[in-house]
Amino acid sequence: MATVIKIDRRRFLQISALSGGGLLLGVVLPNCTKDEPGAATADLDTGAGKADTGVDAGPTPEPDVAVVADAVEDIAAEDIAKTPPETMEPSVFLHLDSNGQVTVFVARTEMGQGVRTALAMAAAEELDADWKNVRAEGVIADPAYGAMSTGGSMSIRYSYKPLRMAGATARAMLLTAAAQTWQVDVAGCITEPGEVVHPASGKRLGYGELVSVAKNLPVPKSAPLKKTSKYRIIGTDHDRLDSPSKVDGSALYGADVRVEGMRFAAVVRPMVPGGSVKSFESKASLSVPGVEQVVQVPSGVAVVAKSTWAALKGRKALTVTFNPGPHGNMDDGTLQAVLDAGAKKTPKTAKNVGKPTAALAAAAQRLDEVYQVPFLAHVPMEPFVCLADVKADHCTIWAPTQNPMSARKAASNVLGLPQAAVDVHTTYAGGRFGCGHRTDFVVEAVRVSKAVGAPVQVLWSREDDTRLSWHRPFSRHVMSGGLDKAKQLSALSHVVIAPSIGSPNKSSGMDWSAVSGVANMPYNVANLYVGYVMANTPVPITWWRSVYLSQNPFAQECFLDELAHAGGHDPLQFRTSMMGGATRLKTVLQLAADKAGWGKPMAKSQGRGLACVSGYGSHIGMVAEVAVDDDDKLSVLRIVAAVDCGRIIHPDGVSAQIEGGVAYALSAALYGEMNFAEGEVVQGNFHQFDIVGFKDMPTVEVHLVESTAPVGGVGELGVPPVAPAVANALFAATGKRLRKLPLV
Repeated sequence: MATVIKIDRRRFLQISALSGGGLLLGVVLPNCTKDEPGAATADLDTGAGKADTGVDAGPTPEPDVAVVADAVEDIAAEDIAKTPPETMEPSVFLHLDSNGQVTVFVARTEMGQGVRTALAMAAAEELDADWKNVRAEGVIADPAYGAMSTGGSMSIRYSYKPLRMAGATARAMLLTAAAQTWQVDVAGCITEPGEVVHPASGKRLGYGELVSVAKNLPVPKSAPLKKTSKYRIIGTDHDRLDSPSKVDGSALYGADVRVEGMRFAAVVRPMVPGGSVKSFESKASLSVPGVEQVVQVPSGVAVVAKSTWAALKGRKALTVTFNPGPHGNMDDGTLQAVLDAGAKKTPKTAKNVGKPTAALAAAAQRLDEVYQVPFLAHVPMEPFVCLADVKADHCTIWAPTQNPMSARKAASNVLGLPQAAVDVHTTYAGGRFGCGHRTDFVVEAVRVSKAVGAPVQVLWSREDDTRLSWHRPFSRHVMSGGLDKAKQLSALSHVVIAPSIGSPNKSSGMDWSAVSGVANMPYNVANLYVGYVMANTPVPITWWRSVYLSQNPFAQECFLDELAHAGGHDPLQFRTSMMGGATRLKTVLQLAADKAGWGKPMAKSQGRGLACVSGYGSHIGMVAEVAVDDDDKLSVLRIVAAVDCGRIIHPDGVSAQIEGGVAYALSAALYGEMNFAEGEVVQGNFHQFDIVGFKDMPTVEVHLVESTAPVGGVGELGVPPVAPAVANALFAATGKRLRKLPLV
């Protein structure tokens, strides 16, 4: 059933400014309460962990298709020309103009993951567009898009089908327009890229030539989707639509935005969570050429200047005294004490199968071990930046946010303006990895702009971004396993002790996302216990690429390796024997093992390790090959990954995401750790918080499994298996079992 979007004349003018006339097709995306970055990682209520039928168990709402078709001849050309593009507020539209140009509006943040290209491919496929005439653009925050958040590897999963349906509807209208023009039966017409063809007569018309007729047609209530055998675009490799602008420098990132009369600001903030400004002296700062004002806002003291350089110099000259607040004594020791205390508490039960306590007590061989992972910063290549322009009755924001609707709401709350009076333009983002869901950097810019009375761009330094990170939480994993007399796994217990990122009811003591990948593990264990202890600390935390799946599989997959070796089993066979109906996961694990040469001998001090993970509606198996030299230096030589992510839209994009995930996860596994002293983060830049460079990067092989299952997510999929695969390979090479990250 088609739903018609009602838009006022002003909005229609704004949208129509793209071409002065054309066919506009919109899609209403589901305003899904689960469309949040951490919610989809667990899939605890979706049947995950049950027999795998090859069908994505995750909930994918069936959104309505909303189509707008309207004529624009009555709109004066001069009115259109007066509409500035920066004030355009489209809904999710597929726009076709009289030149045959197709514009796909994408409501998800482009952070380098290629979402604009992949979603444009989905719409263009059903439209049967000529790919060289397709472009993609971002949008202004609007409730018509639903949550608009980019996280949980949900962008493609939630937007793929609606945009296909929009393309199919447009194609149906173009077919009808051509049939009417030629006065033939529409059933006798077909499409070829960018054209409608009547094979019987040989007539053909380009899409642009049909716009004037198509836009006046009634919108069909439904339109058939293509058979997969007819796909020309989906499943093939294409150059990314954003690459040219990123190569020639025209792509607009957060720091690139410029508006008339804008100022630049750098803020001195308390580094201790809960700290505050006690006093400040601005005389030296104001004497710096270009510095105009020094203003205090709730987050700190802002130095406002005519240029970035002046703002940074002025900040350096500023003298600020802070009140550290209640957490000034926080350090690594006090934080570890939180985990120690958590280990003494009775866990909340997340899963209990059989009689795990009795089975462990009766086991012929029992293993008890503890694994631990540290706090981690996100360290995207682009530190936070936000430009805000606050006026009496309106606010405009430009920011590389992952959640423009949350930013919009936060700004409206601070200013006391209705949300409709706040425009949020999402720029390209130089990575975000979860930290882009924060709204504090947006609110800060809004407050500074309001105080100054001018547009202000607040820039964060690398040190700001690192030391004021909202971290990936640390966690401790208390593991127990039992083998029976036949050396088979008879019991398993996994207790997760970790802070809660997003539990809606922390007083309950349970956060289901914190046990993702564990409570819904793919292994059949007759006696299984999974527990959770909430261990909150003053350290601010938020979602980090793959959230709790970035840490839970490290403990689980490494401990399974320990049990396999204790029982004299091959780690691959040990896992696959317990997978039961998880056929898709078993397939990718076996494929990765085969491609890596599992079982073949390696040189001295070299070893292979494996791990596998299901999440985001997708499945990945991974094998790592490592070497350790005479000085005990660890080198990762090769990573082999096999992926089943359901229907593949852009194969090269999927491979790139897995490769990027491997690099990101290796940095964390080998080097990543945040330390605390006197309430503050110790690390401030890459010389203290190292990342994998070219010299350390292994060869990465990605093998994609063709699948007819629903589209799965891949943005975070490459991260979870890396640490356990490398740690297991390290054991194979040296016989040493490391149970704490980082490994180096």
